[in-house]
Amino acid sequence: MKDLEKNSMPSKAHSIRQSDEQAVMAQTMAPVTTEVHWMLPDGEAQSEWVEFVERVPSPCPYCDPKWLRVICKGLGHKGAVLLARRDRQIVGVLPLVYMRHWLFGSHLVSLPFVNSSGVCAVDSEAASALVDRAVALADELDVRHLQLRHERELSHPRLTDALRTKVHMRLNMPGSQEELWKVIGSKTRNLVRKGESQGISVQWGSRELLDEFYTIFSENMRDLGTPVFGRRLFAEILTLGESTAELCIARLGGAAVAGALLVHHKGTTEVPSASCLRRFNYTNANMVMYWNLLLKAQSKGQEHFDFGRSTIDSNTQRFKAQWGAKPSPAIWQYYVRRGAIGDTRPDSSKFSAAIRTWSWLPVWLTRTIGPAIVKGIP
Repeated sequence: MKDLEKNSMPSKAHSIRQSDEQAVMAQTMAPVTTEVHWMLPDGEAQSEWVEFVERVPSPCPYCDPKWLRVICKGLGHKGAVLLARRDRQIVGVLPLVYMRHWLFGSHLVSLPFVNSSGVCAVDSEAASALVDRAVALADELDVRHLQLRHERELSHPRLTDALRTKVHMRLNMPGSQEELWKVIGSKTRNLVRKGESQGISVQWGSRELLDEFYTIFSENMRDLGTPVFGRRLFAEILTLGESTAELCIARLGGAAVAGALLVHHKGTTEVPSASCLRRFNYTNANMVMYWNLLLKAQSKGQEHFDFGRSTIDSNTQRFKAQWGAKPSPAIWQYYVRRGAIGDTRPDSSKFSAAIRTWSWLPVWLTRTIGPAIVKGIP
């Protein structure tokens, strides 16, 4: 009889689970409120923000306040964060950059420079509340567009346009260097070997390598006909420390011929910017550098390597695919108030003549005027 009574009583663990479920139900029933912080919140509010981003089920690395801070400082824009709360607890965040430009007009973007950001929320109600508030803010500021750089489509009646012409190229990292060497395939392995036989080596570092990296990056952007981001943006990113951001320089006989910025998130390493001087393409320096970028990610125990976004069926997508990377959706969603979403896209056909002209300009001139132009492109 005692055994029967013992078995019929709920266990302490079951009671705890039941209590947790009731708390979640009560929290879900509470209304969601939103707040706007133009100056980044400090103290308890920022600690709550960081803690939320770290525990949310779907990773939102660029929703961390440190990224909003360095991007705004690096580009010279004003930043805001929208916080969604339920029963005083943060249930969603949306970092935004207010971009005002003499040529491209004003926009609200989450976030410029990075490939993926936008709404980070625990449920659809919190996500919808954040978009509602962002739309209201876009109206208040009279911007042309609100742009949210999502990876999965967020259903909201005011997000009526989307850009789906690009994909993220990502590799699931094998557990060992030997397995990684097999994954990249024989053709890619041969190109890496050729580069190593040419004497290509790599060096890792931070601010001490920034001048060499920026020299390579700015020349490559000029050759592509694209205005270059300012040196200050990369300098700000590197203030996050080598555990988060570091530079890789590929050298030929001591000369810097290729460079990359590597960013480490929890579980994922990403390469937002990488370039090789065209006159050294024959050395396969780019191949040696990318192989070492992968090795660095593997040494950190990362699960994924993100090669960045590429236009579907482009040469850059094919380059990344040869390393074993697979496409993943990139869906940039818009609330459009004026114009069309393609009006300010660098790949718009209306900019083709400007791109051809830009590629013939002296590099020193593109470094001087390019940052003032590109900072306004959403």
